[in-house]
Amino acid sequence: MALLRTYPDSTPTIEAVSLRLNLPCILLEIAPPPSLMNPSIQHLIQPHVQDLGGFQARRLLPSDTLTLVGPFIFFDHLGPAVFAPGQGVDVRPHPHINLATVTYLFEGVLLHRDSVGSVQEIRPGAVNWMTAGRGIVHSERTPDEARNQEATLHGIQTWVALPDEYEETGPWFRHHPATDLPAWDEAGVSFTLIAGVAYGRRSPVQTFSPMIYLDIQLAPGAHFTLPRQYSEQAVYSVTEGLEIDGLPLEQHRLAVLTPGAVVEISSQRAARCLVVGGEPVGERHKWWNFVSSRPERIEQAKQDWRLGKFGQVSGESEFIPLPEESPPSEQPM
Repeated sequence: MALLRTYPDSTPTIEAVSLRLNLPCILLEIAPPPSLMNPSIQHLIQPHVQDLGGFQARRLLPSDTLTLVGPFIFFDHLGPAVFAPGQGVDVRPHPHINLATVTYLFEGVLLHRDSVGSVQEIRPGAVNWMTAGRGIVHSERTPDEARNQEATLHGIQTWVALPDEYEETGPWFRHHPATDLPAWDEAGVSFTLIAGVAYGRRSPVQTFSPMIYLDIQLAPGAHFTLPRQYSEQAVYSVTEGLEIDGLPLEQHRLAVLTPGAVVEISSQRAARCLVVGGEPVGERHKWWNFVSSRPERIEQAKQDWRLGKFGQVSGESEFIPLPEESPPSEQPM
């Protein structure tokens, strides 16, 4: 029987079986996972693929390994998905509490509507920030004009947990066009600061706690050093070709960085990544679309949605029931 030598966070050992049965063993050296090969990476999270009804999302947060990175409690990579004429995204009205949703597209267009009266299209490079606070309802759909032709959707949606003192703030929505966001080039690296503060620059997007959210594109052979100003940071590999401290980072992986590490990100080919993180906001509970520091608040939100106490979205006549009352495949954004 082979003797399997494992490393922390890898597959279970069978060494005990061999020793207990007193069988001859052959020592097999199994390479450690990338998170152990690279001391700059504390956790390496693989996506869980979700079917969102007509297209797929890769869900990185929350994961079995980690719930939050800084204030980020939800991270979905949407698509890329191609819709035939007449088709598109139809995420019916659904509720949120005690969080903010942040939508950022690489390709395509979505139409946002919510219960505070917002109606806003979002296109590549812009930011839709929706603060749920004590409660909001919204829908996300492909606009009618885009449905008349083949359309692509590709982007990122994250949720940001609100600090305790802001969890029950009044709900609001703001749109920031791409031209409002700080963007700069440096030695073959193009930076866009989606939200937060980094490299001495500040995004105009209003936030509630210290955070970083960067979109970074690298030309072949380019590299940069990530600032160390936050307790928790992670790098998401949108494309292939990225390296962290000279070691490859597989595509569609969220590399949660070791606190305090000086990290160099590079690529030998054109590549793209996102950086998210910030300061922790404390323990959070998540159930469906509800996030809160208090589990009893989530129970109240369930009852409020069931009784129709959240408010209405103008122009919408549908809604998504609670998960136990709707098909399990329905996972709204």
